[in-house]
Amino acid sequence: MAGPRIACIGVIGKADNPLHISLFPPYTDSSIEFSFLLNSCLDIFEIRCKQTSVDQDLGLLHAIDERLAAYGWLTTTGVKLLIIVDSYGQEEASTGKQARGAVNALRDSDMKPAFCALQSAYIQLLQNPFYSPDDHVPVPGNKAASVSACQPISNQRFIADVKRIGETWAPGSSA
Repeated sequence: MAGPRIACIGVIGKADNPLHISLFPPYTDSSIEFSFLLNSCLDIFEIRCKQTSVDQDLGLLHAIDERLAAYGWLTTTGVKLLIIVDSYGQEEASTGKQARGAVNALRDSDMKPAFCALQSAYIQLLQNPFYSPDDHVPVPGNKAASVSACQPISNQRFIADVKRIGETWAPGSSA
């Protein structure tokens, strides 16, 4: 199916520490690039929190280029959900065709089902009695050292849910 597809889903802790990053084809070998892109979105979250009364759905954070666009969602606990969309989609990427104006054609409301599904998966993770969110929070003090020492989310059900959301989402669908 042609059209926009999710390239990356990131779950970022309230201390701006990465909790989970999933990459989707054809970007599965681009972890450093997408880590940088997700990190750059954190500044936009901070600016919007200072300037407005932030709603959960932040919509389009920024169009990275004519192909990739970042969308954001802020949970009530301060966890940031980020989705980077490839506006050309997988088939266009493999054939080299380019959809013109595809980033502009995607509405913020097209992302809401994916964010709601992602937030539901995260809530189910928090309800798991064997999951300890404290394992994923940096220790106060040396922020650089503590953020890198945080454990990413390793719960297989959560990872499978994120993968399903990323693989099945399409504009106008419910994730």
